[in-house]
Amino acid sequence: MSKILSGKVALVTGGSRGLGAAIAAALADQGADVVISYVASEEKAAAVVEGLKARGVRAVAVQADQGDPGASRPLIEKVVETFGKLDILVNNAAVAWQGKTIDDPEIDNAAMDHQWMINTMGVIANIRAAARVLPDGGRIISVGSGLGTRIAFPGTADYAASKAAVVGYSKGAARDLGRRNITVNVVQAGMMDTDMAAGSKGKLPPIIMESHAIHRFAEVSEVAAAVVFLAGPDAGFITGSVVDVNGGFTA
Repeated sequence: MSKILSGKVALVTGGSRGLGAAIAAALADQGADVVISYVASEEKAAAVVEGLKARGVRAVAVQADQGDPGASRPLIEKVVETFGKLDILVNNAAVAWQGKTIDDPEIDNAAMDHQWMINTMGVIANIRAAARVLPDGGRIISVGSGLGTRIAFPGTADYAASKAAVVGYSKGAARDLGRRNITVNVVQAGMMDTDMAAGSKGKLPPIIMESHAIHRFAEVSEVAAAVVFLAGPDAGFITGSVVDVNGGFTA
């Protein structure tokens, strides 16, 4: 059976663990050569790369700080230098700093600002840099959150806004790049039992559980499958769209 991404080169930011590693593996399973970026987890990134190579594809890890928009162009250039091109950009790297309302005197404003740099400005910089090198028919997929659409509880204003901004930018980018048949979409992931949900002990807190139609965590494989579909040939007429994989959180 042929693999739908054979001959393609993909970049997955934040690919050293959790959802990013799952997306990288899913793309590799469909034949794509994969570059993952990481900030500090060099050993974890190396382990992911070995797992990708074991799937029969080429893979490398590149250190790049998603919170520094100036790192985006060198990262994209490194992908092209290494594998000759870039076909698929997956913006996955993110942080989720939530829990304090905006009037809480203990809110860490510097951390909230840094969250914007990682979740929003870093993504925008990646898209701008990738747009220069993607071939006609290329793919840009950003991982978002249902909180970018529905604010179900307090203490999420900055995180939610950082994700909502990515949706708006992606829709604009879809308009700009449509003449080249480059698609730009967002996969809004539900809460997953990953490092970003540390402390949940495998169970959704009641306030979050009741906000979902399906009362469980999203599996990383379910979100990764949506990314692979949008990267593949059957999604060529889907652009400027938001795909919710969040158990009905936004229903």
